[in-house]
Amino acid sequence: MTPAARAAAAIAVLDDWQAGKPAEQALTNWARGARYAGSKDRAAVRDLVYDVLRARGSCARLGGGEDGRALILGLCRLQGTDPEHVLTGDAYGLPALRPDELAGFTDPALVDPQDDVPPWLLDRLAERAGADLPALLAALHARAPLYLRVNTRKSTPEACITQLAAEGVTTVADPRAATALEVTSGARQVKSTAAYRDGLIEPQDLSVQRAVLAVDWPKGAILDYCAGGGGKSLAIAALTGQRIAAHDAAPQRMTDLPLRAARAGAMIDIVRTEGLVQSGPFAAVLCDVPCSGSGTWRRDPEAKWRLTPARLDGLVALQAEILDAAAALIAPGGQLVYMTCSLFQAENAAQIAAFLTRHPGWHCLFEGFDTPLTASDGFYHAVLRAP
Repeated sequence: MTPAARAAAAIAVLDDWQAGKPAEQALTNWARGARYAGSKDRAAVRDLVYDVLRARGSCARLGGGEDGRALILGLCRLQGTDPEHVLTGDAYGLPALRPDELAGFTDPALVDPQDDVPPWLLDRLAERAGADLPALLAALHARAPLYLRVNTRKSTPEACITQLAAEGVTTVADPRAATALEVTSGARQVKSTAAYRDGLIEPQDLSVQRAVLAVDWPKGAILDYCAGGGGKSLAIAALTGQRIAAHDAAPQRMTDLPLRAARAGAMIDIVRTEGLVQSGPFAAVLCDVPCSGSGTWRRDPEAKWRLTPARLDGLVALQAEILDAAAALIAPGGQLVYMTCSLFQAENAAQIAAFLTRHPGWHCLFEGFDTPLTASDGFYHAVLRAP
């Protein structure tokens, strides 16, 4: 596909998204009808769509509208691409630029990243970011890097760097986490490498790795209460060498976990909700709770446009319920480890303060927080001690 044809495809996807379809569904529908599009074409179209969603307000301002064509026109200007090279009017692309599209657009240097976040969320971001808010908003324009976690039970970062390089994946060690490798090229080949198939590496964000490494995990039973796909269960198992219990309210999310655990040489027990009490009490319970995902907006920019005040309030209430339920599973003197991929105080420090008010005798041992300015994703963690 030519650049013009890829832009035409992205415009169609964005128009479907504006009509209410989730971005991934719109991309899948396009790909099913575009048998001629190779894997590189599909990836390129996806990148265009997600680049727009990261900077939707800026693209609308520079393109003069909210429809797919205007957004792609604005993206060209934002990224310094001559739109006349993309909207060419050729047979496989789009109608050429109209006079009204050539005149009167805003200078890209004057674009304000505040336009790229729903206005009601700006105060919530500023509450934590403070004077760093402009830098944080600018950072959210960029694509997030891909990080790998080295399974130190099976290999070393140095050995993995060499092995991955032999298969076309270039990585560098990140000094901010002893297990972290940043992928600098070949990201789409990672899951086809022997290092991945043999359980030497797992994709896992730098901020998450830092949070897991910061916890002094105790000897004894450890429960990953909101395990999801199980990435943190695997990380804790590799770090401690212990058997980890994994639970999720939606067990289907853990479908691949036994295979991943076998590949990694990790001991993971899947625990259903009805078996939690019998499996405890636990020396530590990790709650990586459902949240706004605001810390992952570089990866999932659509999430910021889906979030509503009511949805955020519902998530804060659910987080409190999960904390209270998890606290009942912890042995005296045990640890409750709370994590979110959120940038909002309401889901982080304020949530912990409310828990401590509801549960006299508990205390917070420490908390930590990363943003795209300090690591990669926004990520919060706190460790609480039971009485």
